[in-house]
Amino acid sequence: MAFFGLFGKKKEAAQEVAEKQALDAGLERSRSGLFGRLTRAIAGKSTIDDEVLDELEEILVSSDVGVETTLRIIQRIQERVKRDKYVGTGELNALLRAEIATLMKDPAPIDPAIKPYVIMVVGVNGVGKTTTIGKLAHAFKKEGRSVVLGAADTFRAAAVDQLRIWSERVGVPLVQQGMNADPAAVAYDTVESAKARGADVVIIDTAGRLHNKIGLMNELTKVRNVMRKVIPDAPHEVLLVLDASTGQNAIEQARQFTAATDVTALALTKLDGTAKGGVAIGISDQFSIPIKYLGVGEGIDHLQVFDKAAFVEALFRGN
Repeated sequence: MAFFGLFGKKKEAAQEVAEKQALDAGLERSRSGLFGRLTRAIAGKSTIDDEVLDELEEILVSSDVGVETTLRIIQRIQERVKRDKYVGTGELNALLRAEIATLMKDPAPIDPAIKPYVIMVVGVNGVGKTTTIGKLAHAFKKEGRSVVLGAADTFRAAAVDQLRIWSERVGVPLVQQGMNADPAAVAYDTVESAKARGADVVIIDTAGRLHNKIGLMNELTKVRNVMRKVIPDAPHEVLLVLDASTGQNAIEQARQFTAATDVTALALTKLDGTAKGGVAIGISDQFSIPIKYLGVGEGIDHLQVFDKAAFVEALFRGN
């Protein structure tokens, strides 16, 4: 698949290697923390007993996998041990790998027949939302797709300015009305402009105030409804951006946003700067929403389409 696996193009071998290396590097801290502790926990043990499972439970919870998902993993391993009677500690990594792969979901590809494909991006301030939008626009443009950006986060002048900088850097048009403009009006104009241009993709930035502000959630509903006056089934994707380094707070943000709007995909940023990569497992499992993109570095190309098999492989590499 191509970088986005969205339009069926074949990925170049060099690009595939580079993405694999970036993912490996991005998960290094999570991998070393998880498996370093796991190795110490099973030292001198020959079988997976209650003590090993208790240690594993503590390790997973403290790695920000989350309590619900951790208990689900532990229960499945207990069932396997009970069924097979004897399971050695040497098999524990393989069991974990299999269970994690079962819990996570691969994202669905974008339907290229939908034009323009409208993505509404949500998330609190500081999670890397604007940067993710810029990187997405860059990736789509590399695919040969035309992109229009909409600056509907009008409550902060910095948000509009940052998106304008990204639009200039990437070389894609930006629809904006400045600070304090009606976000829904900006979204409407953006979708209308993209439709008139014959653009392939529209990416709408939205306000990122605190996730417990009920006014913000009402605003997101208004933005969605207004876009549908131009394109009845817009937005085609609601992308929630979360900062992996915040661990359990990212899960709480996911809980608040999924309760308030129809989130269809997740982007997990700053994975390269944290040992809390386990949060990806918990979020994907608890909310039954696929992770679609992973931020594994600061470079413009350091945003990858989530691949469950590649993620699990990188998390377990060398173990």
